[in-house]
Amino acid sequence: MPRKGQDKEKAPIDVVEIDSSDDEATIVVDAGGHRNLNNSNNNIYKPINDAQLQLRAPKLENPVVLAPPDSNYQPLDTRSFWKAGAYEIGPSKYSYIQGDLEHARVHPKFLHSNATSHKWAFGAIAELLDNAVDEIENGATFVKVDRIYNKKDNSPALLFQDDGGGMNPESIRKCMSLGYSSKTSNTTIGQYGNGFKTSTMRLGADVIVFSRASQSGRATQSIGLLSYTFLRRTGHDDVVVPMIDFDISDHWAEPIIYSSHNDWSANLKTILDWSPFSSKDDLMLQFEDIGSHGTKIIIYNLWLNDEGIYELNFDEDDEDIRLRDEANRGSLLKPTKQVIELQSHISYRIRYSLRAYASILYLRKFMKFKILLRGKAVEQFDIAADLKHPETIFYRPQLAGATKEVSVSTILGFNKEAPSIAVSGFNVYHKNRLIRPFWKVTADGSSRGNGVVGVLEANFIEPAHDKQDFERSSLFLKLEMRLKQMIFDYWKGHCHLIGYQPERSRLHNVESKSAVSSRSEVAGMQKHMQTGKSMHEQPLVIDLSNESFEEERSTEPPSKVASIDQLCEENIQLFMRCEEYGQKENELKRTIEELEEELAETRMKCTKLSLHLETQRRQKLVEQQMDCT
Repeated sequence: MPRKGQDKEKAPIDVVEIDSSDDEATIVVDAGGHRNLNNSNNNIYKPINDAQLQLRAPKLENPVVLAPPDSNYQPLDTRSFWKAGAYEIGPSKYSYIQGDLEHARVHPKFLHSNATSHKWAFGAIAELLDNAVDEIENGATFVKVDRIYNKKDNSPALLFQDDGGGMNPESIRKCMSLGYSSKTSNTTIGQYGNGFKTSTMRLGADVIVFSRASQSGRATQSIGLLSYTFLRRTGHDDVVVPMIDFDISDHWAEPIIYSSHNDWSANLKTILDWSPFSSKDDLMLQFEDIGSHGTKIIIYNLWLNDEGIYELNFDEDDEDIRLRDEANRGSLLKPTKQVIELQSHISYRIRYSLRAYASILYLRKFMKFKILLRGKAVEQFDIAADLKHPETIFYRPQLAGATKEVSVSTILGFNKEAPSIAVSGFNVYHKNRLIRPFWKVTADGSSRGNGVVGVLEANFIEPAHDKQDFERSSLFLKLEMRLKQMIFDYWKGHCHLIGYQPERSRLHNVESKSAVSSRSEVAGMQKHMQTGKSMHEQPLVIDLSNESFEEERSTEPPSKVASIDQLCEENIQLFMRCEEYGQKENELKRTIEELEEELAETRMKCTKLSLHLETQRRQKLVEQQMDCT
């Protein structure tokens, strides 16, 4: 729509010429939103074919110079997602006209920076799956994820298609605008109105959406194009989303015109120039497999990794989509038996396999809904049902202002491969959707909690925007502390079931050995004191041999080295015993000093006595000599 006050100043517009006849009709929507059939003879509408459209770009006040049609469809120079936003922003083409209401403008660069909230490509795919799952309440029975090919350059594209309620013209505009969400249900996952934009732009530079809906007796089909390539190549400094709509209530497609034929035709031309489709007929063919309602999303110009290869790997497994970099990272490890077992576990496979990730993405199994990944249904995996020695623990968070007490059940148990595979952590869901998989709340290297896996649904805390973590609120921190306590308590009561020694038995052994060692040391000192040698001539010896101090290693399974946690406990016990020996040593030193003082006094007495005896002996000898004379 032209800006207010601009009509008098702008250059003449080249009118889009449309060959017309008496039996052609077009739906025009007036300012009040009423549909009017523009047909002088009220005859049946004939769809406009491509040969009848002679389109020329309108000459605006600040024209955007478009490249010729043959060179329009060129990808960006930088195909790596993390580098695609690094470009200089030129001067704005927007000029303020007196009388206009100034407003904030969203630069195309924001599309990229906004998408960087998804560090992980599978997190972006999960957002699009969430949208389809939310459509279950509107009758959706499947969502299809597959690779297709762009007809213009034969490059791979990513397809998402569902048979939900679809989007009417108003809904698709809200979907493709920024920050709008109409989801208010307590069961739906999306809430920020940002997921579609961030997820599609994270996976590829461009996306085209086809949607059919039927509401209030009116059936429509709409096409929208969100193209980062188009905005970058044409130098736009505002996000422009070309859209066209059709009314199909009478079983043929009648263009819905909101302002003028010129605007509608310009939108169509832009979509054809910058999408994988070259004609209006090609666009219409995309609705054939949608049915009476549903949505089809095609993401193309997929991002490459730093090596110039597609980030998504479609070739390694015909029934899966894999993350190339994550899969290659595992191949760098030495293929030992333990590494192979770890890589086969679900906690490792979700890093690079979309099929594995989608299998645990939703807590409750679907009754009448399927995720079809490359033509094969994803089999949902119940983590809780796969645990050994499961136990249910209830947690009641203290919610401010809550009128009803909330009780959260947490299922704890050992993974079935424990203790050979020490995978542990909590799988935390929010409104049925996995947010944090295998979240390890214990310290790295700790043996306590090895193999313990938990599952819970925490609807009382809010997920972050990328739905891969939670907001760091006080409730979240309290939950983290409670989960840590849960895992320690469970470990104490159940670790012996998988070959670990309980801590009570271990501490009893330590105390017993400590008592025996202390008694032997006292007996040795007493024996030493009974010898005729003085204490300062004999060194003080305290037995610190491994036999008297070494703690039992049976707390670890056979063939396993003592963990850091056990070593810490041993160090604490040793420290306490060292303190005891330090006190004993000080007492012994004081005893030695006292004895040395007594010995010195005794020696002095002995010397005095000897002198006295010697004096008396001499006096006696003198007296005897005098008597003789």
